[in-house]
Amino acid sequence: MVLAVISLFVLLAHIHLFKLLRKNTFKAQIQQLVSTMQMASTAAAESDRRYEVIIDLEEQSFLLRQITTPDLSEVLEEEIILEDKLSNNCRVIYVEFDDGDFTHEGRAKFRAGRSGWAFGGKIVLLDEEEQPYSVVVNRLNRIITLEEGDVRLLEPKYKDELVF
Repeated sequence: MVLAVISLFVLLAHIHLFKLLRKNTFKAQIQQLVSTMQMASTAAAESDRRYEVIIDLEEQSFLLRQITTPDLSEVLEEEIILEDKLSNNCRVIYVEFDDGDFTHEGRAKFRAGRSGWAFGGKIVLLDEEEQPYSVVVNRLNRIITLEEGDVRLLEPKYKDELVF
């Protein structure tokens, strides 16, 4: 009887530890993405160089590159600064830009220059429990934030929507 109780406690501890490790993996991966976005913004602000963070939704990966050529469609090996792949418990489901453009496949590109981000937007990820998180890129103040849930982006008001 004592062995059965001890075995049960060990099993429960093992399950709890395994869940904790997977949750920490998710947090570490999402923090790596946020840090990569911040690195691009900071490096661009401090130099005359342009940087790009490419989110590959099909490969579930992202990379940071320094743009060195006018051809933005081709990524040269020597341009890549950082590259990382997401695991199964941290999946990008879609990217929405602040101009209304939206994608849930292919590649989404965030470009940063000395004057800031070309476009802002959000990257929506799911954890292993299907809970959404949003990495929000604000092009006006260069701030990158991580928020729980699928946040709504601020939309510009049209002239007829203003009360004054």
